Amino acid sequence: MINLETQYAGLTLRNPIIIGSSGLTSSPDRNKEYEKAGAGAIVLKSLFEEQIEMQSTSLMSESYYPEATDYIREYVKANQVNDYLELIKKTKATCNIPVIASTNCYKADAWIDFARQMELAGADALELNVFYVDTDLAYDYDATRAMYVNIIRRVKETVRIPVIMKIGKFFSNIPALVHILKVNGADGAVLFNRCYRPDIDINTMQLVSGNVFSSHSDLGDTLRWTAIVSGKIPGISIASSTGIHEWEDVIKCLLAGASAVQMCSAVYTCGAEIITQVLTCVEEWMSHAKYESIAEFKGKLSYANSKNPGMYERAQFMKYFSNRD
Repeated sequence: MINLETQYAGLTLRNPIIIGSSGLTSSPDRNKEYEKAGAGAIVLKSLFEEQIEMQSTSLMSESYYPEATDYIREYVKANQVNDYLELIKKTKATCNIPVIASTNCYKADAWIDFARQMELAGADALELNVFYVDTDLAYDYDATRAMYVNIIRRVKETVRIPVIMKIGKFFSNIPALVHILKVNGADGAVLFNRCYRPDIDINTMQLVSGNVFSSHSDLGDTLRWTAIVSGKIPGISIASSTGIHEWEDVIKCLLAGASAVQMCSAVYTCGAEIITQVLTCVEEWMSHAKYESIAEFKGKLSYANSKNPGMYERAQFMKYFSNRD
């Protein structure tokens, strides 16, 4: 009997497939469809701190009363937060699988009270999607790291549910960052978030949005850092994210050491049925390989267990192409 159950950040999932935070998970009814298709957990669409601030600024620009500024800001925040809390409550009432709330933030103080409200609304865990583009020429890595640490520490002091950090791959030392997050209480890490990508329309001479979906070619970085982080930092759950489109990708991430994987772009393009198809193929592969549980092969090819871990650290092509014409 094949057992797909996995432990992720203190949660027991019936299988490792998590629907990633996106517009896909903004409706309780759709979330129920993902559960029926077989998803192991759902990360709700993020509430963006930047979005709240932009809406507040837009409304304040239309106001003729400067003294109304604080009222407008608090009104917008309260309404956005209340809508999000309703999404948590309704999804929890509809679904039996773990429901993970998500916030996209960059200031610790802004989200402490919100984290507490999410826990009270019934969220099983909290995913902090911390990402911003730093273009300061006097960039201070220590200050950036301190910001991440401050956020996880403050939120962990506020809630008792598991707290997961979703980070980007644009760090010089990802394992060091994940390690210090773990030391300060992080229960899990998601590798990686996907940021807005700009493009240029050469006909209209305008800046436009680039492709919002990941591609299969993105999987290499996800595998590299999943294997290295899971191998070097035992005791923290890793969810692989970005570039996971097929059932083989799921198995590769598990072999690299992931406890779970987040799928988003594949569900956008193929629909909820991709979840069922992936799970069926994973079970067939496990049966053929004579594995009865994920625990039997999870991390088998991580940095710590690989016969040639240096392959994960290779950053140049010279050796690969040296014997080619």
